[in-house]
Amino acid sequence: MDKKQLAFTKTNYILTAVGMALIIIGLILMTGPNCTDLTFEPDIFSVRRIKVAPVVTLIGFITIIVAIAYKPKADKPQDKEE
Repeated sequence: MDKKQLAFTKTNYILTAVGMALIIIGLILMTGPNCTDLTFEPDIFSVRRIKVAPVVTLIGFITIIVAIAYKPKADKPQDKEE
């Protein structure tokens, strides 16, 4: 009996891990000081929090979608001799 055919291959798991890491990095980039009733923190409008972090997070989600949809090329079928 040949190898068991699983739904995901090693490549799928690696792509999923990369996507999850990108999402975590994007969420960490969104963090920072917040405003209170008495103080205003201008850092909430920084480029890192408004543009970079959402793009990194979006790339992570797209990577996970690609990881789920990725299907490796099938091996070449061997000709059976009769």
